[in-house]
Parts: sequence; C-alpha cells; structure tokens
Amino acid sequence: MLCAISKEEFLFLVKKHYDVLIVALLFSIGVAFFVSKLAWRKATASSRGYIPGRLGLPFIGETVPFLSAVKSTGGCYEFIRLRRIRYGKWFKTRVFGKIHVFVPSTDGARMILSNDFVKFNKGYMKALLDCIGDKSLFTVSHENHKRIRDLLSDLFSMNSLSSFIEKFDKMLCQRLKKLEQGGKSFSVFDFSMKMAFDSMCCMLMSITDEALLRQLEKDITAVSNAIFSAPIMIPGTKYYKGIKARRRIMEIFKDMIARRRSGEEWPEPEDFLQSLLRRDSYHPDEKLQDPEIMDNLMTLLISGQATTSATQMWSVKFLDENQQVQDILRKEVLSIARSKPEGASVTLEDINRMPYCWKVLKETMRISSVVMWYPRVALADCTIEGFEIKKGWHVNVDAKCIHNDPELYPDPSKFNPSRFDELLKPYSFIPFASGPRTCLGINMAKMTMMVFLYRLTSAYSWTVDDLDTSLQENAHFPRLRSGCPITLNPL
Repeated sequence: MLCAISKEEFLFLVKKHYDVLIVALLFSIGVAFFVSKLAWRKATASSRGYIPGRLGLPFIGETVPFLSAVKSTGGCYEFIRLRRIRYGKWFKTRVFGKIHVFVPSTDGARMILSNDFVKFNKGYMKALLDCIGDKSLFTVSHENHKRIRDLLSDLFSMNSLSSFIEKFDKMLCQRLKKLEQGGKSFSVFDFSMKMAFDSMCCMLMSITDEALLRQLEKDITAVSNAIFSAPIMIPGTKYYKGIKARRRIMEIFKDMIARRRSGEEWPEPEDFLQSLLRRDSYHPDEKLQDPEIMDNLMTLLISGQATTSATQMWSVKFLDENQQVQDILRKEVLSIARSKPEGASVTLEDINRMPYCWKVLKETMRISSVVMWYPRVALADCTIEGFEIKKGWHVNVDAKCIHNDPELYPDPSKFNPSRFDELLKPYSFIPFASGPRTCLGINMAKMTMMVFLYRLTSAYSWTVDDLDTSLQENAHFPRLRSGCPITLNPL
C-alpha cells in the first residue's frame, strides 16, 4: 500500500539522493539520444542511401586500429568483423586517407565485378605500382589489359597445362618421398610455397639451378613484402628492400632475354618466355615489349604462389579435422590410382575424374576465403542496392562475408564439401573474383591443388603437429602462424 508523503519529506529525499538522481537523469538522456540516433541513422539509410560507419580525422581515420588488426594473430579481417557488428553488414571507414565501403552481398558483387573498367577500376597504392611495375597486367589500362591478357593466356592453354601437370606431379612425388623417408615434421605452407615457386620458374623460364632459384625466391619475397608498405626509400625499410630486389630481378630477366636472342642457349628452351620471344617479328599489337614481358613474368611469380599455398595448407587442416570427408576423398583418388600403371603421372583426364576433390577445395576456399575482399574504386557517383557511393570511394567486395552468409550457405562454419552438389547463386562463390578481371590462372591453380591432394591422400596419412589456430601476423592472406606442420605416414 502506497503512503502519501509531504512536500517537506519529498524535498528531503531529493536532497539526500541528489547525486543518484542526477546520474539517473543523465543516463536516461544518453539512452534517449543513442536510441534516437540509431533511429535517425536507420531512417536516413532508407531514405538517402546513408552508409553507417566512422571516418574519423582526415587521412588518419581508422588506420591505427586497422594496422593493429593486421599485426595481430586474429588477422586483419578482425577489423572488418568488429565494425560489421557495430554498424551492420554495410559500413564505411577511412584507412590511409581513403574512404572504404565494404559490400557484403551477391548483388553488390555482381554490379561491381561485372563493371570493371566501366564503372569501377582497381585502386593501387604507390608501393604496389612501384614494385609490380606499370606494365603489369594488374596495373595497365583497359585497352592494354585485354591485349596483355590475351597474349598471356597461351600459358594457360590445355596443352601448356597438361605439360605443367606432368612436371609438377613428378617434382611433387620426389619431394614428398624425400620428406617421408626423412620422417620429420614440415610446414605445409612453406612446402607448398617452394613447390609453387620452383614449378612456375621451370614452366615460365626453364630455371632449375638451385642457387638461382633461391636467389630469385628471396628477391620475389622481398618484393611481395613491400607491396603494401609505406613508399619511403630509406635503407632497412620493406619498401627499400623491395625496390632493390625488383631491380635485381629485372637484371636477371634482361640478361636471360638477351642470351636467348643471341642464341647462347641452344637448343631453345620450350617454355613460356621462349614462346613470347618467338613473336619478336610480329605486329606490335600481337607481341609483348621487353618491359611488359619482365613485369608480367614477375607478376605471374607473385600472384598465385601465396594464395595457392595458403589454400593447400587450409585443406590439410580441414581434412585432418573431418575424417569422414578425408575418407571419401581417399576412396575417390585411390580408385584412380589403382587403375593407373605404377609410377604414372597424373593427367588432365584424371583431374576430371575427381569431382569430390574439387568440392573439397571449393569448400576450403569458401571457409578460408584466402582473398578476403576485392578492392575497386568508383569512377563516378553511383548507387548500389540503394546505398550512395561517391566518385573516388573504394568499394570492397567482401568475399569472406558472402562466403559465410547463412542465407547462401546453411551452417556456414561447418566443413561440408557436399554443399557444392547444389547449383549456387551467381556471385555467391568468388575465390577467383569474376568479370573481366577473373583470375587468369584459375585452371592452373585448380590443377595444382588437385594434384597435391591426389598425391597426399592416395599415398599418405598424416598427423598435424601443431593445432594452434592463431594467424600469421602481417600476412597478406590469412594463414596459420604455424604453417600447419605435419608428419607423413605412408599408407
């Protein structure tokens, strides 16, 4: 039962609890302001295409928390994940002076990736341009991009890939056998990186000399490390080391081209470089100039090595954690291995008889999303799904978000290759991008990874020697800090 109180008693209570009442009042005002702000944002977003987010100070923006995420064992995507929780799937931020919008949908991916060169283009940091070169397929204009892409496509023809598979398979078998006999643990990532580099050097330029391979590998790594660094030419910095390494690589390429043209290498090597040099007498539109050859040789060595190696590393981890999937895959590859003569190489026909193997790799790429987002720059003001994008803004197609969308992939954290039995929604699976800039080496990457899993699962079981799931700090792509070390056990 409530009791009435006098005016004097009420004033006494107010004075006695003054501090508490003030705090309660301020808290109520704060809550009301926060709720009204959210409501305003929601209303503004629906009526004016407002994209939530925090831009912060000019240039600086949220660069510091982004770099903190990059340098952590949680990976740079932690920066994206936290902002998506705070603002929703669509959000904007400012990093290194540029406004970035993260696009989380298949419709957004379709509009951006299918309109490359028309409404959107790639945006490059100065360090990347300086390291890769202005004649690279990655950096040239639309017209030159099509010409260079067409001339490079010979490398990925079925005849070239068939020859590559045979050489890669032979090298892989030899190295796995040596590791098995040694009985020691090895990092899957490091092993795959070296395999990818050595096989590409062999295919592109017939380089097999161990000393030259290791020197080139060291310099290519320095260039890769410098791509996203601050472009400051001070001794000791990543950029300085990368530019110096690029100059050494260019000298090696220049000397190699000169020796071949002078006839010092006879018989002529049957490799990709020689196929380009045979076009010397062709019309300028039907051949590559020397700077274009050299920039794109380096681009090819850099572009697929880390992404393919990281995917192979993740596939071993996921197979180790999902024994049933591993058993199904082993059954498929053994049925092929037992139908072939002992010691026979893997062929394109064998690759086509391994549909489950490809699904395992697709599921690996979906969950790991080694290429987490695809950055583009808006060439004019535009609207994507009702959200207003200004000219010059960076729009990032968020592949990782799309690949883990529960509406597209039920129970997305579960490793389930059989989900690829069903027809996918367009632009819901984009590990190789899409549109005019679809990865040129998609088939080579696919075959390399499938041959690797074929040899690994048909001849060996393995134990993972470090179960730490921490990611490597300062890595361009998400990969385990441990590199996924394993010990092979012959079947």
